[in-house]
Amino acid sequence: MGHHSASVWDFRVATEITKDCNGIDQIVLRNPQGASARVSLHGAQITSWRNEQGQELLFTSSKAIFKAPKAMRGGIPICFPQFGNCGSLDLHGFVRNRMWAIDNNPPPLPANDSASKTYVDLILKSSDENMKCWPHSFEFRLRVSLATDGDLCLTSRVRNINGKSFSFSFAYHTYLLVSDISEIRIEGLETLDYLDNLYHKERLTEQGDAITFESEVDRVYLSAPNIIAVLDHERKRTFLIRKEGLPDVAVWNPWEKKSKALTDFGDEEYKHVVCVDGAVVEKPVNLKPGEEWTGRVQISVVASSFCSERLGLERSGLF
Repeated sequence: MGHHSASVWDFRVATEITKDCNGIDQIVLRNPQGASARVSLHGAQITSWRNEQGQELLFTSSKAIFKAPKAMRGGIPICFPQFGNCGSLDLHGFVRNRMWAIDNNPPPLPANDSASKTYVDLILKSSDENMKCWPHSFEFRLRVSLATDGDLCLTSRVRNINGKSFSFSFAYHTYLLVSDISEIRIEGLETLDYLDNLYHKERLTEQGDAITFESEVDRVYLSAPNIIAVLDHERKRTFLIRKEGLPDVAVWNPWEKKSKALTDFGDEEYKHVVCVDGAVVEKPVNLKPGEEWTGRVQISVVASSFCSERLGLERSGLF
């Protein structure tokens, strides 16, 4: 496969199913340049995303528990129908703890969602087990795609197949692997209001010209722009997160004390992770019977020097 040029690259061959250490199926996506992504049928969780050089871009804790029903600490788990502890369900809802299936015949997405991308479609339907803790009928479809330029794109579609309306909150809980948290800055959230989970969800306003880290952070930034940059100074690279249908952005780093309290997290690992999540938190989505919601995130990695110019152009609509 390595000899194929992109023009004759067979995107179906670029999708492989393997098993993890617990015998759970994982789908491996590859692009012609050698980038890859892995998604587990347990929780439809992204467990790995690597660039063309084979370098891992997502954080996974060395203490992660890879045993159902627990969600693995790292990668990109999906929080639905609840983000955090803002409702009556378990932390971050239940879909990250369920077995999903491959969806061989999904309703079509816009053409640019499949053009020159390796992708897989997964589906979770409400079950009797789910109905006990959340009595609503839904279909949740997730497309995971890896573009020829290595971008990772996640598209979630939630349909209400219930006789009555239901509401939910949501997040792509994205664990980015970084060189050193004290050297990280996030641009795009300055001047915004945020809910601070360390202070009883108090609503505050961001005062800094960028977000930097010197202690524990657990916040939800409200009505955020649709492109956020996470600059890794030491690696001279930047994650760009573009989002649609996801008004809020959750930012999390446990710092030292919290890290020691988490059983599935190494004491020093907080230095190498930041979670930056496209999310719907403040105003939950309300779906009437038959309605469908779509929430999408696209994550790119670019050289930092290139990034600030591009970001300025993109924000002014010239890119």
